[in-house]
Amino acid sequence: MSMIKLNANTIKVIAEQISFTTGYDFDVQTTQSISGGDINAAFRFQGVSSSYFVKLNHANRQAMFEAEFMGLQALTETSTVAVPKPLVHGVTDDVSFLILEYLTLMRTTSASERVLGQQLAQLHLKRQPHFGWHIDNTIGSTNQPNARSNNWVNFWREQRLGFQLQLAAKNGYSSRLQSLGEKLCEQLGDFFVDYKPQPSLLHGDLWVGNSASIAGNLPVIFDPACYFGDRETDLAMTELFGGFGRDFYAAYNDVWQLDAGYKTRKTLYNLYHILNHVLLFGGSYVSQAEKMMQNLLKEL
Repeated sequence: MSMIKLNANTIKVIAEQISFTTGYDFDVQTTQSISGGDINAAFRFQGVSSSYFVKLNHANRQAMFEAEFMGLQALTETSTVAVPKPLVHGVTDDVSFLILEYLTLMRTTSASERVLGQQLAQLHLKRQPHFGWHIDNTIGSTNQPNARSNNWVNFWREQRLGFQLQLAAKNGYSSRLQSLGEKLCEQLGDFFVDYKPQPSLLHGDLWVGNSASIAGNLPVIFDPACYFGDRETDLAMTELFGGFGRDFYAAYNDVWQLDAGYKTRKTLYNLYHILNHVLLFGGSYVSQAEKMMQNLLKEL
């Protein structure tokens, strides 16, 4: 977790940024540390009548916050699922920051999950002609390249699985992980013989910890890693660590039915996130990634 701590100058700069962006003087009454993340430091800045959610990291992480800001803007513009409104991002002498509206988050309910399923399908109906994103961003704290591509198989091979395997090799994870990965990448097209993905706008990191409810049983999602890609990648991520109920998936399918081949491809898509966990945490994720690759190769 980031070891960033608040100091008087950072508080002053953030208050000034809020005042400038909103057009109203913001006087900080209290600051409260918020736990839960493992990458950034997070705080609630409370004023007299309003409060804001503030993420902090080292100054060299400014690009990460810029990309998140743009992702939240893109999601907001779809008028589908709610996200925290992004106010401003920037950097002081030694700290980068991202300021969002503060939302009181609650646990999801069956009702909010049904709405989320419908709204996620509607989000995925927002498309563009090509895969990728106009800037690179991050998945967790790992760089995520998003160069424009007209070929989904090449995009997933080169900018997702291949990129993660390269990072793994640089960090000493070679041998079996690499040989299985190379074989899988060579045969990647075989998973898409009868399925042609369209470039849908994705949240990009939609595990249960990045979703919640707000007042009125309305769903909200946050911490995006947006790009345009196969909608199945978002659905696969929701299954990786569990937590989403039947109502969510039924509601999604009511709007846009998933292809039968999704049952196999979801492992292919979640392999990307497990490879990222290899990089971040090592340990059992190495054997999990290898087992996923073996199972995928058996499907061919």
